[in-house]
Amino acid sequence: MSFASRPAGASRRLALAVIATSALMAVLDGSIVTVAMPSIQSHLGFSSAGLSWVVNSYQLAFGGLLLLAGRLGDLLGRKRVFLAGMALFVAASAVAGAATSPAMLVAARFGQGVGGAASSAVSLGILVTLFTEPRERAKALGVFAFTGAAGASIGQVLGGVLTDALSWHWIFMINIPIGLATLAAAVKAIPADRGAGLRSGVDVLGALLVTGGLMLAIYTVVGTATAGWTSARTLGLGTLSALLIAGFFGRQATAAAPLMPLRILRSRGVAGGNAVQLLMIAAMFAFQIVVALDMQKVLGYDATRTGLAMLPAAVAIGAVALGVSARLIARFGARTVLVAGLVLLIGALALLLRMPTHAHYVPDLLPTMVLIAGGGLAMPAAAGLGMSGAREQDAGVVSGLFNTTQQIGAAFGAAVLSTLAAGRTAHLLRAGHDPADALSSGYHVAFAIGVALLVAALLVAVFGLRGVGSGSDAPEAAGDADTAEAPRQTTSGLDLAPTA
Repeated sequence: MSFASRPAGASRRLALAVIATSALMAVLDGSIVTVAMPSIQSHLGFSSAGLSWVVNSYQLAFGGLLLLAGRLGDLLGRKRVFLAGMALFVAASAVAGAATSPAMLVAARFGQGVGGAASSAVSLGILVTLFTEPRERAKALGVFAFTGAAGASIGQVLGGVLTDALSWHWIFMINIPIGLATLAAAVKAIPADRGAGLRSGVDVLGALLVTGGLMLAIYTVVGTATAGWTSARTLGLGTLSALLIAGFFGRQATAAAPLMPLRILRSRGVAGGNAVQLLMIAAMFAFQIVVALDMQKVLGYDATRTGLAMLPAAVAIGAVALGVSARLIARFGARTVLVAGLVLLIGALALLLRMPTHAHYVPDLLPTMVLIAGGGLAMPAAAGLGMSGAREQDAGVVSGLFNTTQQIGAAFGAAVLSTLAAGRTAHLLRAGHDPADALSSGYHVAFAIGVALLVAALLVAVFGLRGVGSGSDAPEAAGDADTAEAPRQTTSGLDLAPTA
């Protein structure tokens, strides 16, 4: 696959703005509903168990289809898949905003997830083929990473303001004008590309195995909140999903035209970057969601105040991701910057472990909001490593893989942290403890698990990515010598095979 022509700088900057806006919309839609959930429940009559599917249906479609959507981008053309995904996302947002029943909203959220998966899966693939100079690419990845790292915080601010000032319907309706403007700009800014074509081979069996396996895995995990981790449902569905995913990898080793060529996993940068991403995103659920729940259910903040309280985190992440991350990656390498970012994140969550039940914002929460800026370092570095070694014809599927690990991390983080926190709270309530103290103690369990996950990510970065990030991983990443040119050696850690 190759772009017909490399666009000028202004056009590439517009394309980056389009990609970042699309990614931001997808991330926002995963978090913007969190502060509006009570309002949605009371207006549409959701049951307590059914309300979770406002979030779960989006995660199920988004996480399950990313890898398939990324490969379709390589085959059909990434611009075509991006535009189709954005169009579906906007249409589904209109249906969600007009929903009059729980079933209608859940179906619309599933449609948003499908559209979001299509546009997000190819975004990084488009980005790395447009920005080929290492420092320029690092800056672009910083912009893209900001949308992921700060998007959840922005979503909570926006969700709170829109819900309180207008109604919950507007958290979906706002996607319509922004999405239509993004679509119009994308048609002009993103250059047309020629996919390999479906005639080159479509691994239908592999697509069915991985999509079914991922969706079933996410469905299994989100159901543990009610069924428990050791129930027959969880163990049975978990085993089936594992068998489907194992079958997918077996299929990829033998298929003539695999959906995900296994050569991309021979790069330690790709494998390690994705592992760090999964652990880091799972841990950040403790900050993005649990802190917001603590502020509302324990400290008594309303939706708007909760969103505004999270705003310093978004500002801190943005300042680092957009202001200094590219320069630091260019000077010290992606791995070093990743390690520094993870250390700051560990400090941010560790501070929450000392937060009292009746906490005060400035001494107890604001320091965490500042240290969470580590995400502005870690996310661009992880994205650069996760996309390292991608040939242009595989950029879509490598992009889809990176986004898939992000969604799996989010789903597992949400399930594990929320389940264990709820279990701790329920135990204390049965023992007669004050409800606020019981909730606070449960949330502390989530914070502790988040710290443990970040420490695991740090160990992967320190030991698993040793020697990666300064060009040493490039020969692995390039694939077979007879099908790929020698990759550039850079000091940025963003060593991709040359693009046309």
